[in-house]
Amino acid sequence: ALVANPPDIFITGHSHILKVMPDKKLDLLHMNPGAVGTHGFHKVRTMLRFKIDGKNIKDLEVIEFEKR
Repeated sequence: ALVANPPDIFITGHSHILKVMPDKKLDLLHMNPGAVGTHGFHKVRTMLRFKIDGKNIKDLEVIEFEKR
């Protein structure tokens, strides 16, 4: 389905690994906010904040919280 009709942004979250990078194969932006919870293997708690303006991503921020 992603190949047939790719979105502009693909947001995932299961891996708990912070990621914001273009996927050149599918021509989309792949985002994973990391993990803000207190359980799991991650050492730094992270989340993303951004604005969507039409087809543009603006004011992208990585927000880090205290270590668990």
